[in-house]
Amino acid sequence: QVKVVESGGGLVRPGGSLRLSCAASGNIFSIFAMGWHRQAPGKQRELVARLSSSGIINYADSVKGRFAISRDNANNTVYLQMNSLNPEDTAVYYCNVVGRRLIGTCDSWGQGTQVTVSA
Repeated sequence: QVKVVESGGGLVRPGGSLRLSCAASGNIFSIFAMGWHRQAPGKQRELVARLSSSGIINYADSVKGRFAISRDNANNTVYLQMNSLNPEDTAVYYCNVVGRRLIGTCDSWGQGTQVTVSA
C-alpha cells in the first residue's frame, strides 16, 4: 500500500498565505508525478498544480503567479506554497501521487486538508 498524508491546511484571511505538505510512503519504488487537486463545495475536483519527476510543472490558470509547487525527492514530499489567497481558493485540497511499485503502478490520494479563506 502507498500512504499519502497531507498537512498544513487551515483558516486564513484574504491575502494571506499557507503552505501545504504531502508525504508519500510505503510500497512505492519511484514517483512519476506528485500534485495537488482541490474540491470546493458543489464543484468538481480540479487540478491545482502538478510536478513531474522530470521537473515539468503545470498550474491551473486561477493560481498561476500565486501558488508554487516544489518537491523534496529524498523524502517523497511535495509542497504547495499558496500566497495571495482569496475566498475562491476555499476547498479541500488533495494530494495525488502517481508512481511505480515493485509490482505494478500506483495512483494514490490523500485524505484531504481543508483550506478556508475568509475574513
